[in-house]
Amino acid sequence: MPLATWLRRLSVAIAISGLAGHAYAQDACQLSLSETLLDFGQMNRGTQNDSAPLRLLGERRLRISFNCPQPADLSLFYRALAANTQRLQFTGQGSYEMEVSDGVVDGKSVDLGLLPANDQAPVTSGAVLQWLPGHGIAPVQGGSVLMGKSLSMQLKITAWADAAATHLKDAATWETSGTLHGPRSDRTRDLVLRAHFAPVACAPQLSNAGLVDYGTLLAKDLNVTTETPLPSRTLQLSVSCDAATRFALKMHDNRHGSATGGTDETAYGLDVDNSQNKIGRYYMSIDPTEFTADAFTALYRTDSTSGGAAWSNANSRQIAMATRSVMGFTDTAGSTLGPVAIQNLAGMVHVRVYLAPAQSLDLRNVVHLNGSGTLEIIYL
Repeated sequence: MPLATWLRRLSVAIAISGLAGHAYAQDACQLSLSETLLDFGQMNRGTQNDSAPLRLLGERRLRISFNCPQPADLSLFYRALAANTQRLQFTGQGSYEMEVSDGVVDGKSVDLGLLPANDQAPVTSGAVLQWLPGHGIAPVQGGSVLMGKSLSMQLKITAWADAAATHLKDAATWETSGTLHGPRSDRTRDLVLRAHFAPVACAPQLSNAGLVDYGTLLAKDLNVTTETPLPSRTLQLSVSCDAATRFALKMHDNRHGSATGGTDETAYGLDVDNSQNKIGRYYMSIDPTEFTADAFTALYRTDSTSGGAAWSNANSRQIAMATRSVMGFTDTAGSTLGPVAIQNLAGMVHVRVYLAPAQSLDLRNVVHLNGSGTLEIIYL
């Protein structure tokens, strides 16, 4: 074949290809969303009603536009995991519902119809319509799907979370997505839903900043061969939470290993003297009958040595706080279900101190009682 002929045929082929691409671009419909990310913000249990089985996360609105160069089927579908026949999944612990309204085709207000599938007649229609999972939405007139060049409508999304899902120990972010598409799935837009959850916060407080000061003690007042008990002191303990929540108390010994009297998880150390002798020990005891919480008429203590997996029978006996267990409060005597949800707690903590025999201490220099412990809130 002569070279000139081959060049002419090649140029014709290129021209045809170019024309085909231009025609496709002219025929393509365009789908757009005014927002592609709906953020429901941060949720805090302090703003929620704990008796409600679901937490309302809020409502968000956006505008959907579907435009075609020529009159076309303007049906739209949404692909996402269904939670049930009415709602879609917002992760495994939440759900959301979609509602469409304000349908406009080619500048004129129209009703919207709910389609069970593509190319099927609407099962219901109206100016405001719930968009059910697995269904499509289309403009309708006289019970039939209406063709047109442009469709716009408002989409309202309402989201909920299961009540249990908001009982968090740590902050969490939920994110889920769905895909909006036309009748042939040739144009798609992804929509992302997001929500943030903050755990409830409880603040413990001890009177006198948690300081028990015995002042100056004289060596002559100490027992030489036996322990010397010091007068019991009390501290006011209060716990205030953003919202009613289940929590327990746990003590940590910041002078671990310095307590006298052998191995005892309820005894806390007073540090050591200049010769590294153990100075003594102290206990922190709680009497549930001296505590009040919210509107409860009575409180009982319950303990767990398994990190909350199992709880002791709730009772009203006084107990010393231990390092290897947690303690909470309930309003039901004998209950083994663990602590009840409390927002505000207040009561007395009794501190008992025992000093080592004087003969076992280095009293040539001043000995400082230097006990230190940390009271921790454990969220359940």
